[in-house]
Amino acid sequence: MATLTLEKGYHIYYEWVDGDDGKPCLVFLHEGLGCTASWKDFPRSLCRTTGCPGLSYDRIGYGKSSAAQKSRTIHYLHEAALRELPQVLEVLLPDRPYILVGHSDGGSIALIHGSERPPLLEGIVTEAAHVFVEPETIEGIRAAEEAFHRGKLRGLGRYHGDKTDTVFQSWSNTWLSDWFRHWNLEYLLPSILCPVLVVQGRDDQYGTQAQVDTILSKVCGEVRSAVLRDCGHAPHSERTQRVLEIVSEFVLQLAQGGKRTGGGDPAIGPNLSTPS
Repeated sequence: MATLTLEKGYHIYYEWVDGDDGKPCLVFLHEGLGCTASWKDFPRSLCRTTGCPGLSYDRIGYGKSSAAQKSRTIHYLHEAALRELPQVLEVLLPDRPYILVGHSDGGSIALIHGSERPPLLEGIVTEAAHVFVEPETIEGIRAAEEAFHRGKLRGLGRYHGDKTDTVFQSWSNTWLSDWFRHWNLEYLLPSILCPVLVVQGRDDQYGTQAQVDTILSKVCGEVRSAVLRDCGHAPHSERTQRVLEIVSEFVLQLAQGGKRTGGGDPAIGPNLSTPS
């Protein structure tokens, strides 16, 4: 099992996907209840289609990584984006250009990380990312909490083992807390200068078109969106082939454009309207 050790003795589990060393590495950031295994075959499929190498890892507290040792604060996504992720990149991808592919919490982490304008970050793909808390978010999480207590989310156990209850309760308790209702990332979006692709399911139970529109209107770099019909919170699982097509096109345009910095200005084409 491949692991690396971070500060304070935390162990991070990670997996590689082979690819062309001359292309940027795709770094996959999992959702708030996910881990490397929950991506299933999507990273390998995307890497195979683009020729890019790939890296996915379980954040602290998830999957095969160390259990979290402290309660979450309103800055838990910032900590993942600005402390944990840079340490992973420094050890596993030193001096390598990369593209972030983040789902849900992972998408929000990608945006926070991008706002720091890392010089080796070539682009960001978000999938069902949140930049603020909506009533629909609260409603969706309450429904998930009810399903969890009824035993309908037992499948999480195969990903997180004895950490499953903690993973779920940390996620639901944070997002349903009064102190988290005012969490908001809008202020940092104008700092993002690299290209961004925003993917969202039209029927996402945790967020609305407002999340997409906010990212589109406030990111200063090139940005496009793809809102998918007949799709909920996990487009890479629910509309796999379409998402592979959309993300591959974006990644290949970046990869063919040569090395970019956080202030790059690639021609990535017009904004995508809702694909079928």
